[in-house]
Amino acid sequence: MLLFYVRHGDPIYNPDSLTPLGHKQAEALAKRLCRHGIDKIYSSSSNRAVLTGTPTAELLKKEIVKMDWCHEGQAWKHFAFPDKDNNYHWPAARIETKELFLRPDVVALGKEWYTHPDIASRHDYKTEIAAFDKEVDAFIASLGYEHDREKGVYNAVNPNSDRVALFAHYGAGTGFLSSLLDIPYNLYCTHFNLSTSGMTVIKFSSREGVTIPEVLTLSNDSHVFAEGLPTKYNNEIYF
Repeated sequence: MLLFYVRHGDPIYNPDSLTPLGHKQAEALAKRLCRHGIDKIYSSSSNRAVLTGTPTAELLKKEIVKMDWCHEGQAWKHFAFPDKDNNYHWPAARIETKELFLRPDVVALGKEWYTHPDIASRHDYKTEIAAFDKEVDAFIASLGYEHDREKGVYNAVNPNSDRVALFAHYGAGTGFLSSLLDIPYNLYCTHFNLSTSGMTVIKFSSREGVTIPEVLTLSNDSHVFAEGLPTKYNNEIYF
């Protein structure tokens, strides 16, 4: 199986939509994804995510299955972290939070990083991440792969060659990829980003019934380049 995680195109957050550039990015994505086909299309229930997936769905004549659990609003409840004034932010948005998440005494706790008193006293990540992990595992299980979190692998209950696309968000994507790949969230969110319309591809291949997902590309924007659209990463930097 190949799983394509796609962040929505250049957004308008209020009202929830896409800019003209975002619509062009979505059309470019559709051309790229349709080249080899997509078997199943899922999306956050957010309008900007649905709009990003719509050109692909229309070209392939596929239905978009909408899901609430990967909506950015849900991810915010799970992952946003308060500053000293109790204002919430995405952890990667503030250097103070990133430094806290990467402190040696926090990192030394491994998967239990959120039990550190300087973190646990401000946000119940233990409960929130467990709730999000449950949703991620249920989604991947529906695709044929059951997560064994103790071993950090997946049991291939129904191994397949499906090509599956999920259109969603930055915040939900950070949590999703952290959960899917068994990388502690404090490490993932501080070191990885996702650009608008960026395409992340993960391969699920099995050996003797065991699957270890592999990231083939992260936040790839080749579709944008191919169409001659601006390749400015999150409207911030060219490279």
